[in-house]
Amino acid sequence: MDFRDPPKAAAWQHIKARAGFEVVYFETTDEGWRIHGCTTAVEDGRSWIVDYEIELDAAWITRSAHISGRSATGHRTRSIITNGDGHWQVDGVVSPELDGCRDIDLESSAMTNAFPVRRLRLVEGVRAEAPAVYVRAADLTVERLDQTYELVRDKSGRQRYEYSAPAFDFGCHLAYDSAGLLHDYPGIAIRVT
Repeated sequence: MDFRDPPKAAAWQHIKARAGFEVVYFETTDEGWRIHGCTTAVEDGRSWIVDYEIELDAAWITRSAHISGRSATGHRTRSIITNGDGHWQVDGVVSPELDGCRDIDLESSAMTNAFPVRRLRLVEGVRAEAPAVYVRAADLTVERLDQTYELVRDKSGRQRYEYSAPAFDFGCHLAYDSAGLLHDYPGIAIRVT
């Protein structure tokens, strides 16, 4: 599956699960892509802000993420770096529990669901494991999230993937545009630009 380059900017409105907004800017680099984003939201009566800068190589494999979060409980930062072969360091500490993860998935972000889709380039009917380094929105806790994606037929012309995250007992159909960016994440977010 080939994708066009992402636009210079994109935005999502968070719906149902939380109220808020995410704005993202894409920049090409010599190695691939740099993505700057910010999400603000209120969820379960708690507000938070997450700013991030993520570096990807040309194949959309995460290379690093620098994340800053603010909430009523204070300000936090995380620096997450990988060697590209599925080995990670969080704030300079080797994190073997994350071995095998190829992507970063920010709980606060609809955009980061683009990484496995663009990296895997699945063909219809193929299901792939896509474990990710998962960063919680409110406190920037880092954990492993096992998840799967499967490209399914869609008559509307959009790319749709059957998504599942067993740890959350969650599954849905995710709709993507031709740049491999999430268009509709049922109950979570919808793309507005």
